[in-house]
Parts: sequence; C-alpha cells; structure tokens
Amino acid sequence: MVQAVQGAKVVVTGAGGGIGAALARRFAAHGARVVVNDLDAARAKAVAEEIGGQAVAGDASSIVDEARDVLGGTVDVWCANAGVGRDGGEPGEPLREEDWALSWDVNVMAHVRAAHALLPEWLERGSGRFVSTVSAAGLLTMIGTAPYSVTKHGAYAFAEWLSLTYRHRGVKVHAICPQGVRTDMLDASGSAGDLVLKPTAIEPDDVADALFDGIEQDRFLILPHPEVADYYRARAADPERWLGGMNRVQRQWETTR
Repeated sequence: MVQAVQGAKVVVTGAGGGIGAALARRFAAHGARVVVNDLDAARAKAVAEEIGGQAVAGDASSIVDEARDVLGGTVDVWCANAGVGRDGGEPGEPLREEDWALSWDVNVMAHVRAAHALLPEWLERGSGRFVSTVSAAGLLTMIGTAPYSVTKHGAYAFAEWLSLTYRHRGVKVHAICPQGVRTDMLDASGSAGDLVLKPTAIEPDDVADALFDGIEQDRFLILPHPEVADYYRARAADPERWLGGMNRVQRQWETTR
C-alpha cells in the first residue's frame, strides 16, 4: 500500500475506460475512496461499481462541486485525466476551429478550472495532490495532430507552473507523459499512431504502475516510457537535429497515407 493514498478522497476524470479506469482501480486498491467521472454515464457507473467507488457523470470542467459533495466535502487527489485527440486539419486544408477549441477546453482549461476550484482548500490546509495526464506529445510533439500536440504542451506547462508555484505550500503535482497506450484514443489515432505509437505501446496498468512509483518517490515528471527522457534531452540539446529527425518521420508517414 502507498501510504500517501490510503484513505484519500480521489477524483479521476475520463475514467470510463483506458488510463482513467486503470488509475481509478489502482487508487481503490490502495485504500482510496474514488469518484469515477466520465461523459458516458454508463461507463462511469460500471467502473465505479467494479471498484466500490461512486460515479459522477458529466464534463470534467464542471463536476468539482458535485464530486466534492459526494466525497463528504473535500477532495484530496484530483486526476485530470480526461482528454481528446483531434487532428485539426493541415495547413492548406479548411481550418476546423471547433477541433482546436475542443482540444484547448478539454486538454488544458479543464485542468485550469479544476485547480482554480481546488486550490483554496488545499492551500488553507497545506495539502493536496494534482495528477495531470499529459502525453509525451507535451514534452516532444506528435506528427499529424497539431491541436493535440499544442494543447498537451499547454497541459504540461500548467502542471509545471502549479508545481513550482505551490510545492512549498503542500501541493503535490505529477505530470504523466506516456507515449502510446493501448486505449480507444490510440485506436483512433490512425496511420500516424500506427507508425509512431503502436510499436512501443503499453497497457493502461503500466501507466498506473508508473504513477504510483512516482507518488512513492515524490516525483513530478512521470515517464511510463523511460526512453522519453532521452528524447527530451536530445530535443533540448540540439533542436535542429531533433526537428530534422522528426521531419524524416513525417515524410515516412506521408508515404504511407
């Protein structure tokens, strides 16, 4: 059992399947009381019943108060896991602003809104934990999907800002940055995902393993794919070389489409 989690009141958004469901199961297994959130009420209910938790359906941006009430008036851990992947169209194609707007709202602003609602209580009592499911795309980038890559950079930047601003006041922050994970989102990523992500894809339970290792070690950056650290260092050390390498991947992808 991870002591920091036992008895904690936890909310996991986007937990009807995939990474979110794996996180919800793991928190429950470690003695936490878990609220399972998802837009799909039936999926949220199914996971909640499986783990002995409670379901709160709806938009992740708007369920903080309801989840807090369900948990008896307080939230100890917020897992901002809900996310969307949109390709947004390529330059020269019609701009799908709705895809950009949705990606920004779900992948970034839902995190901002949750933190805004939770921080006053956490700062007053001197404790709280914010878990942000980002993506390796937030540290690097992903071909073929500008809205996803750009907003995941934003999600990572916001998690980083939360950590550097409030860690001395008892707020713990974790940013989970996997590459491919075998979920519905990976299945929907098309040929770009097939090329870049599927060859090294891991299971949602592997992401939960990495998070709980990070909680025990009190680490901000959680890398379920350890090789991402090497890519991140290479990107920072020589951006031109890294961009050239990624452009080769782009050109390879274009020949398969």
